[in-house]
Amino acid sequence: MTANIAPDAPDLLDLAPLGAGHFARIEDKIASLMRTRETVVTMQGEALLPLEAAIRSAVRPGSTALNIITGPYGETFGGWLRSCGAEVITISAPFSGAVGAEQVAEALRAHPEIDFVSLVHAEAATGNTNPVAAIGEAVRAHGALLMLDAVASVGAEPLLTDEWGVDLCVIGGQKAMAGPAGVSVVSVSARAWERIAANEQAPRRSYLSLLDWKERWIDGGRTALPHAPAQLEMLALEQAADRIEADGLEAVMARHRAAAAAMRAGVRALGGLSPYVVRDEDAAPVATTLRAPDGKDARDVVATALAADASVPVQAAAGPLAKEMIRVNHYGLDADREVVLASLAALGEGLRALGVPVADAAAASAAAGEAWDAVIPG
Repeated sequence: MTANIAPDAPDLLDLAPLGAGHFARIEDKIASLMRTRETVVTMQGEALLPLEAAIRSAVRPGSTALNIITGPYGETFGGWLRSCGAEVITISAPFSGAVGAEQVAEALRAHPEIDFVSLVHAEAATGNTNPVAAIGEAVRAHGALLMLDAVASVGAEPLLTDEWGVDLCVIGGQKAMAGPAGVSVVSVSARAWERIAANEQAPRRSYLSLLDWKERWIDGGRTALPHAPAQLEMLALEQAADRIEADGLEAVMARHRAAAAAMRAGVRALGGLSPYVVRDEDAAPVATTLRAPDGKDARDVVATALAADASVPVQAAAGPLAKEMIRVNHYGLDADREVVLASLAALGEGLRALGVPVADAAAASAAAGEAWDAVIPG
């Protein structure tokens, strides 16, 4: 049987090979987006791959690490750190807010032996964002390495990797960049490379090995790829970077800020729900999390909202927060005024179906529109 393929469909199976030069040019575009002049490693997998690789490469037995938890990814980092033989000092902030830079500075003063700090910039899962610039200043003054998970923040809010003193910065393309999930990038500072090279426990001859990439790719001048690249994902990553450049990074970030502001304003006008992240300045621009009404299960709210409009990017939280937290994604192509308004309308209809009193849809829409226009004047 012959498959039916549209005559105008792009042929994705017979592309010319992706050479080393093209691969390197894509890396340079991503490094520019990350605002770094340090070396970058493009790993052929979802962003958990370089996140784990960074920890296992830089953290040795006997290290003391400060792990900052403002969502589920920070909890994952703690497990990896312990499995590397590190003593882990933990700062946990309520998922309804962000960690304070002074909390970090205080922990560093109390534990001068800390030599590694792990932090998530923006947590799409919990809807908060952390003040990396101020935290980075405290970590630099202390002398520890700083690893940053910027998967959800890149393209949505400022990411100044070098200026903030981030030694290991990991990004993925699948959120604000509206790109692929199958490749991800980590920037590595000279200081971090020194630490990794001195760590006898750092992965070698392994898919997790940053040193393999350095020795076989970077040290050779990026002239010969160490293995066959994930070609389609790399081309999609390049297209995502090119689209951001064409639109303008500031404009892309403004759309994300506007979407978050509009959603929060619209929900407050609608009633029935409330922003889970209390302060606007702690709210991530990639997703808005909402607290379900008293006595209602967030999963039921999501189900009735999706019954009203299945196209909206509304979902229940995972794990122990599933009953109380609703997440509205507005990253990438969903950082759009009409998507925000449709999400508010669906949530309003869903709440009404559950017997929750809410304001007229027009009031929520007007409040959201006003908040959007305050960021991006019409």
